[in-house]
This record gives sequence, structure tokens and C-alpha cells, in this order.
Amino acid sequence: MKESTVQQAAIEWLENLGYTYRMGNSLSRDLKKVVLEDELQSFLQKTYPDVPITAIHEAMAVFTQQASMDLDHRNQEFHRKMSQGIDISWKTADGKELAKHLYPINYDSPAANSFICADEVRFIGKNNRRTDLLIYINGLPLIVFEFKNMFDPEVGVDNALGQIGHYILDIPELFDYNAITVVSDGMETLHGMYNSSMEWFAPWKSMQGDDVENRKKFQLETLLNGLFPKATLLNYLKNFIFHEDHNGKIIKKGAKYHQFWGINKAVESAVANIKPHGDGRLGVIWHTQGSGKSISMAILTGILRSLPQMKNPTIVIQVDRSDLDQQLYENFVLAKDLVGEVQHAETTDELRALLSTDGGGVIFTTIEKFRLKELEGGKELAHPILSERYNLIVMADEAHRTQYGFKDGGFAQNIRIAMPNASFIGFTGTPVDSKGADTELVFGETIHTYDIKQAVEDGATVPIYYEPKMVPLNIKAEYTKELEAIAEDEDESTHAVWAAIEDAAGAEDRVKRVATDILTHFNARIASLDGKAMIVCMSRKNCVKMYDALTALEGCPEIAVIMTSNIGKDPKEWNPHVRTKDNMEAIKKRFKTADDPLKMVIVRDMWLTGFDAPCAHTMYVDKIMKGHNLMQAIARVNRVFHDKPNGLVVDFIGISGFLAEATKKYTGSGGGGKPTIDMDVAVEMCLAQFEEVKALMGGFDLEAINALSASEKLTWSNNLVNDLLQSDPITDKFLLEERKLSELVAMTNSDPRIWPIQEEVGMIQKIRDIIRKIKFPPGAQRKKNDRIKDLISQSIESHKIVDLAEMYDLDRIDISIIDDAFQAMVKDKGGENIKIELLRRIINDELKVRMPKNIRRMTSLKDELDKVLGKYHKNSLDSIAAIKHLLDIATEFQNDDKRTKELGLTEDELAFYDLLEANQKLLNEAGPIQDLVHKVVASVKKNLQLDWAKKEDARAAIRLAVKKELKGKVPFSALDQLLQEVIEQAEGQYSDWPMQG
Repeated sequence: MKESTVQQAAIEWLENLGYTYRMGNSLSRDLKKVVLEDELQSFLQKTYPDVPITAIHEAMAVFTQQASMDLDHRNQEFHRKMSQGIDISWKTADGKELAKHLYPINYDSPAANSFICADEVRFIGKNNRRTDLLIYINGLPLIVFEFKNMFDPEVGVDNALGQIGHYILDIPELFDYNAITVVSDGMETLHGMYNSSMEWFAPWKSMQGDDVENRKKFQLETLLNGLFPKATLLNYLKNFIFHEDHNGKIIKKGAKYHQFWGINKAVESAVANIKPHGDGRLGVIWHTQGSGKSISMAILTGILRSLPQMKNPTIVIQVDRSDLDQQLYENFVLAKDLVGEVQHAETTDELRALLSTDGGGVIFTTIEKFRLKELEGGKELAHPILSERYNLIVMADEAHRTQYGFKDGGFAQNIRIAMPNASFIGFTGTPVDSKGADTELVFGETIHTYDIKQAVEDGATVPIYYEPKMVPLNIKAEYTKELEAIAEDEDESTHAVWAAIEDAAGAEDRVKRVATDILTHFNARIASLDGKAMIVCMSRKNCVKMYDALTALEGCPEIAVIMTSNIGKDPKEWNPHVRTKDNMEAIKKRFKTADDPLKMVIVRDMWLTGFDAPCAHTMYVDKIMKGHNLMQAIARVNRVFHDKPNGLVVDFIGISGFLAEATKKYTGSGGGGKPTIDMDVAVEMCLAQFEEVKALMGGFDLEAINALSASEKLTWSNNLVNDLLQSDPITDKFLLEERKLSELVAMTNSDPRIWPIQEEVGMIQKIRDIIRKIKFPPGAQRKKNDRIKDLISQSIESHKIVDLAEMYDLDRIDISIIDDAFQAMVKDKGGENIKIELLRRIINDELKVRMPKNIRRMTSLKDELDKVLGKYHKNSLDSIAAIKHLLDIATEFQNDDKRTKELGLTEDELAFYDLLEANQKLLNEAGPIQDLVHKVVASVKKNLQLDWAKKEDARAAIRLAVKKELKGKVPFSALDQLLQEVIEQAEGQYSDWPMQG
């Protein structure tokens, strides 16, 4: 039951798939080289028999030598050669120049390739390394596996990924060729790109595309049988991996399983249903918001463009708004390795010109550019035919029939007139039409679904919670009824009710109240989970009002209004919120940057669709939204980001009914999981989870625990930890359930119903910390979970005290400040809780420093400190009395310092003096005992050596030296006990010798 068990199981599954197993040390290769050159040459010669050997050698050199200096660019360069092939030319004997396009892999005939899986492959590099398992295709090391022992509780996939990081530094040449990296401990198996962090590694949960395997224990088998059949793997390598160039920084991306299977089904549907063979309805891909829809669209575009039967098609990417157009266009430009060059239709005339050409390509446009033009003689009566080609494919982003008008002059009708033989495929994350209705009539059947439930389960998105905080609108009842009748796609500005609601929502008193609630709530939220927030208002005017109300409040972070502007009509007071296109891009980048001080943005429509800021975790809604508009908006907070366990929608205006309606339509379309989870449910879940964790700990009474002495508390916690560590199942169960509790508390801590359990949760988290320290070494995944900041140690403490040193204008906090002036300040009325916290921290810090030097005395003072604080927190000691007791303890430190000087002792001699003085009745020596103290300390220090406390002979030497000094001065019956106390003090004081001064 060891690491090799998992490794061997992987090899067996790969052999069943037709891979050839070879032991690493049996491979014929130079240990400094990573490519099996004989295998590569053999494949090229067999595949291209008409190419002379000199040209084969040249091709091998091109495939195995990358020109770039850094690893990420070399990896990108090789991937292009591997997936797109290379051109090789040569001259015949008679001087004729010939050329051939060569691939290092035969993608059309998987069986024509060599698939070798080799274990324990050794490499000589900066440091020599041995990989667990490598897959070579035609001698190219394309997939690396790193395994950890399934049966070792102290290691997991995070440790495996950490090891990959060492390989990258020590044998970087291996990763020039790496296409997929797999990390596994048998239970958990994740695939990703070699240079990605753990959050971007994902499980592979489907073998055929329609089946989903959610049980963890099958992850390795599911990955191998789902992704590693030869034809499937080659398809993935060629079409589903790409590199993005972000101003010189290369980011490598690969498809997740839902993208792979969904796109493959879309390709099959396109081949079967494209006109004239089919009716041109290629289907709908329903992948929930935040699960990588733009990547899926880019990959599908790349595949369709490469299919010979498509005859160099033109792909028209069509969206309904210019901001979405720009964002999706930028994503496609980044993925140009897949899609090639992309053209952007800025105007109607540009669009018509681009569509009138015969060449293939990718064209971006908004749907409104298919409008009828105003001509000198009046408006066009009908849209002109631009192309009658059959290899035109329109790919619609957010495919809802409500976006398309089929009435005369409607955009949907114009598209079909302009391109009568085009075929259509739709992508959506929010299908709110009933199953089999409008969307499918336009685009065809839903060919693949990846819903909210599965996305959350996979960790592709985070769950969204809903918290109602209604601040009622002062509007007449008939307007409320009229509101219900407004269709979600109608222009709100045409309705009198909309103006009434806007005015009511923007009432000065109401805006101030909502702003105060938002700031209080947001500050409480980021105290336990750092992140950013979006505020959605009814109108641009209300956005500005909300900005003014928030920025007038103390403690408001940096905030910005994001809205369109019209300087010819807008009031001059709005000028600070007017931005150029470049300025808007700059502020967008700032909001997406987690550590940028811009914490909140106020929006009306902009950024509510197609905008990704993963660090945003909270949306405050003060705008009526319906249907897919609402679903798209709330999805802004469902993106995965570091330690973010969830997104939160806080409703100030009353969207719950519309949310319920959208949910009904969503589930009616066959979607699993609810778009949001109600905050009441979250609180109930949190309280129930608290009781479950408490039961796992055997139950406890916090008041009774607080009444215990320090030693009794230590005994209680040690016994509890021992109980929780008695077996792996018990420990794992506790850690799993405690983690759920911490995530729920971090999310709900702004709700007063959670406050009564906060102190107990903090104590539970302390027990968890002890268990983790004993059971687990630090690791990337555990670090990620730990960063969900603890409620008590972070959030509550920061409410009590922000920066004590700054508050009291102190450069540093230490015992030297306990002077008369400080005492006078602390004794002044007001802020008692903060003063007690300040004193506790000062005394604790001082105890840490002094404890090793005088264990007996400092233990006594620490017990006294705990006793005072315990009484204070139980309200059996008022704050003034507590402050006096704490000042008395602090004064004891000062008295010790004075006593040291008065006795003529060094600082480290005082502890031994106290020890001997406590036993003075036993001493047969009259007068001061300082001389004896000097001799005892000198005898200890004279016999110190490196690691003496761990060496029995060194301890014996010190014991003997001290015994000589005490012999005759202490009765024989008490000598051993006193010697033991001296040795204990020496261990505490000199354990780090010779590092101490």
C-alpha cells in the first residue's frame, strides 16, 4: 500500500488502452536528453517514406530545437509545431526543389503512432530527477504523471504539484514538450498545464460525455479511460490546448471535460446539420455562466475552420452588445493559435464588406449592425443579400430568441436575408425559455448541458448565496402591479412605472440608508474574506447618488461609477464619472486586480454580462432585473478565485420573486441546481453544521472551559485532540466537517443569528489548528483552504482593535511603556475593552520573551493573566478592576528588572535566584545566596555544548557540575528534586545554545 500501487494501477489501465509499457531504465536514450530520438525518427520515416533522410533529420531538428529563451515560449513554439505541423523542403539529385508538410503525430490514424508509458524515467539536469510516469508519443514526452501515496494521510495532490515545480526548475527541457500534467494520489486525480496553480487543475469526470462520475475514488480510472483512449487523446492534443500571450507573459490553457465533450458534440452536429445537408440549425451549447464559454467558442471555431469538409468556412461571432463584442473579441485574439486572424466589424458598412468576400475567416459583430441603413432616398426596405455561401456559420453568444426580431426589419430576419444559406449555433449560460421552445426553434436542440449543479460540484464555479435586505420603495400599489407586466426585454425607459421606481429607489433618505447598510455589510464580509463588490442601481442618476452617499461615509474604500456618458446631456456634476475608452479599460483592469485598492464599483448595465472579475465576491442589487438579465448579472460573482468559497447577492429592492421565476424557467429547461441559495438556508446550514462539528468533539460547554485553569484547559484540549486523532476516519471526518463550518461562517458572519456561536467556532478552529499541525505538513491545497480566514482570529479581533500601536501613537509595544504616563492614560474612562486587549497583548508578548528565562515565575504570572481575563469575560470582574489587575501584572515585570539590578545579578541569573530562594529553608548557607547563584549558573554554562538538551551524557555532565556546587549546602533527601528543577530551568533558558548571546 504505497505510492507505487497507484502508479502500477495507472500503468495497468494504460496497457488496457493499448499503450506499451517500458521500464524507465530500459529506454534507449541519452540521460541528458528528453526525446526518444530513435522513436521519432522511425515514425517520420515510416509516415513520410518519400522524404529523404537528410530532410527527416532536418525535421527532427526543427521539432526538438526551440528558438525561444524561456520555457513558456519554448513550450508554445513546440505546441504550434506539434499541432499545426512544419514545412520541410529539399532538393532532388537533379536540382528540383520539393516540399512537404510534416506532423510529428498522425492525428488521422491513432494506431499509426507509438504510445509508450514509462515509469521511473531518470534525467540528468541541474539536479538529477526521476519522473513517476511519462507518456511518449512517437518519442516525444508529452504527458507527465506525478503520484502520491493514496494510503499516506500526510500527502496529496498538492504535494505532487509541488514536486512538478521542482522538476520544472531542475529539468526544464522536459517541459518544452509537456502538453498535459497529471497529479494524483489515487483518490484525487487532476489534470492541468505544467505552469498553472492548483486552482486551475481539474478532475476529468466523463468517459463518453453524457455520463458524469462524481465519486472521488474513481478519478484516476475515469481520467485514463475518459481522456487517454488514443483517438481521444490525440484530438485533445491537437485541438483543445492553446497559449495566450498577455504582453509577453504566456498563459497555457486546456479544455475541461465538459468543454471537450460539448465541443465534440457541436462538431458532430455541425457536420451533420450544416446546409445544404441539413436545416442549418446546429444546436445549442448550454454551459453555465463562468464555466469557460468564451474558451469553448474559440476552440470550436478553430476546429470548424480546420475541417476539410467545411471548405474554409467563415465563422460570424454575433453578440447583442458592444461591450460583450469587445471582450469576446479580445479573448479570441488571445487564442489566435487556435482561431487564426480575427476581423472586427466596427460599422455596418465594414460588416457588409467583410461578408461579401469569398475567403474564410472569423468576423466579430454586434447584431444591431444587421440594421437597415438610412439612404439618401430614405431607409432601406429590405436588407441586401451579402453572401449565398453554404459554409457560413453564425455563432451566437447568449442565444435567446428574445434578442432576435423576426418581424419586418428585425435583426434576426435581416441576418437570414443577408446570409440565406448560413447555419446557426447558439451558446448560452442562462437558458430561461421552457424546454423545446423558442431557443431550440431558432438554433436546434440542446446538444450539451453543463449546469450550475455540476459546475459547483466540479469547482468550475462557486455557489451563489442570496440574502434579502429589503429597503421598501415608497411607490403606489398600482405601479407594483404594472411592474409585473413589463416584459424582461422591453426598454424600461418607455414605461412610466420605471421612472416611478427609479425615483423611489433614489429617494435621498433611502439611498443613505442603503449606502450605510452596504458599507457595514461589506466591511464585515471582507473582514473574514477579502474581495470586491459590485453595486447595481436602477439608473445612472441613482448610481451617482449612491456614490455620493457611500463616499460621504467614514471608512468607505475606493469606489467608482461605471456607466456610459453623454456630455451633451449629462449634468456637469457627473463629470468625475465620465471616462474615455482607455480610462475605462484602465479602471476595468484595476477592479480585476485583487490587491488594487479599488474595492467597489457601482453599475447600471455595463459589466453585468460578459465581464469577469474573479476577485468580486459580493453583488448588492438595488435594481429590478428579470429573466436571463438577472441570471447573467448574479453570475458576475460565481468565478473561482483563490480562497473564495462562494459569491453573495444582497437584495435591497426585492428581486426574490423574479429570481424564483428565473429559477423555475431554468429548471424547466432541464438545468440542475438553483442559481442562488437563500441566506436563511445558509444560516440554517451553518447552525446545523456547528452542531454536527460540536457533536464530533463530544460536545462541550464553553463557559465551563473558560472557568478552567490554564493547566486544566491544556489537559482538556490534549484529551480532545487525542480522541480526534485516534483513527484516520475520525480525523478526516472532523477536518472535513470543520472546513464546511468555517466556510459557512465566513460567508454568514454578517448575520446576527451567527454571532452567538462565534466564540465557540473560534475555539473549534483552534482545535483544528492543533490537529492539522500534528497530522499534516503545510501544502498548497491546505494553504488555500486555510486562507479562508478564521472568523475569531481575524474578523472579531479586528472589530475590537485595529492597530494598537497606531492608536496609542507607539513605535512599538513592549513592557517599557508601562510607565506612569501610560498608566494614567489607561486608567482614564472610555474604551475599556480596547485597553484590556492592549494590556493583554503587551503582557502576552512579554511572557513569550521572559518564559524561557524564568519558567516558574512566568508560568505563575501567565496563570494570573488567564485568571483575570477569564473572570472579566464571564462578567464576574468589571473592566476597571480587570485593568488594575493587568497593570499589577505588568508592574511585576518592572519589579523583576529592578530586582535584578539590586541583587547584582545578570538577567539569566534571576530565574536561578528565585529557584534557590524558594528553597532557602533547605540551604545550609547563611546570608545572601547570590554567590551560590553565580556558581550554579557558571557551572551550567561551562558545560553547555551543541544540542546538549538532547544528549544524555551532556545533561549528566551539567547535573554533576551543579551537584558539586550544591553538595553540602542542600540536604541529601532534597538534592535530586532541586537538581531536577535546575536542569528544567537550564533547558528552558539555554536550549538554543550556542545561538544565544
